[in-house]
Amino acid sequence: MDQNQATFDNLLEIKELVVEYASDGQVIHAVNGVSFSLSQGKTIGLVGETGAGKTTIAKSILRILPDRAAKIKEGEIILNHQDVIKMGKKDLRNLRGNTVSMIFQDPMTALNPCMSVGDQISEVIKQHNDFSEKEADVKAGDMLETVGIPRKRFHEYPHQFSGGMKQRVVIAIALACNPKLLLADEPTTALDVTIQAQVLELINQLKVKNNTSMILITHDLGVVAETCDDVAIVYAGQIVEMGSKEQIFLNPSHPYTRGLFASLPDMNSDEEWLHPIEGLMPDPANLPEGCCFHPRCQYATEACKGERIHLHMIGGGHMCRCCNLDKISQKER
Repeated sequence: MDQNQATFDNLLEIKELVVEYASDGQVIHAVNGVSFSLSQGKTIGLVGETGAGKTTIAKSILRILPDRAAKIKEGEIILNHQDVIKMGKKDLRNLRGNTVSMIFQDPMTALNPCMSVGDQISEVIKQHNDFSEKEADVKAGDMLETVGIPRKRFHEYPHQFSGGMKQRVVIAIALACNPKLLLADEPTTALDVTIQAQVLELINQLKVKNNTSMILITHDLGVVAETCDDVAIVYAGQIVEMGSKEQIFLNPSHPYTRGLFASLPDMNSDEEWLHPIEGLMPDPANLPEGCCFHPRCQYATEACKGERIHLHMIGGGHMCRCCNLDKISQKER
């Protein structure tokens, strides 16, 4: 397939996105030149430590960054062949909830405590459809049943639901208008393991049913293995490695990606101790020169501390931001 056709087929194209925050007189470099694309019906996982910039990327797509503190400095966000960054307020209102929706991390703060859950779903439906009050309420009741909540609980309030049930309501709101793109920001973090599995299964079923694309933000590589087609490893506001799920899991190449996998328990290994990544994430107001990971990297050389290192192809769509891959392979052999 030629490049122009591939671009046309992509639902989402993010090109060299740069986002900065202003805080206490400092400039926080939250996202630093992120680029990736997503096809209709596919799921990409954004994986990395807290503070890596994953949520900022998602909020940039919806244009819900705080107006005064945050600024999209550079880049393009092409969603459904429209540049989101250049959209006016009216177009953005039509976009949110209709073309793209978001499942927020904490259902406790995502829901309005003063409105019944049914009314909150109905509100989204009425915003984007020419429905009467009664028609919207019927559709909202259908959505509640779709996520496993009885229609009779339509008029109940968020405090009357458990954490898992609240998350189901948030999913119902996000999917009420059959969006083409779903942004799921750690949708199972606050839930216990059993409810986690149920919520993930529900998201997958609804995604397949509606051919919805999804960006899944998570720390959990197990969730990525179950849910995603492609994976982008994010560190200090940059994608340091990107490829298919199989490429990332079977051939992790960047030292940071290897560190993430080494810090996970392995049922087939006899090792008594895990191997955590040494050190902490860099200060986003004062990022290191060159490779941002070099202060924590056991393979770092002087070359890593110089100029910016770009993502480069290492085979079959698998990309990595590292200049020492050959040396790392030789050391491991």
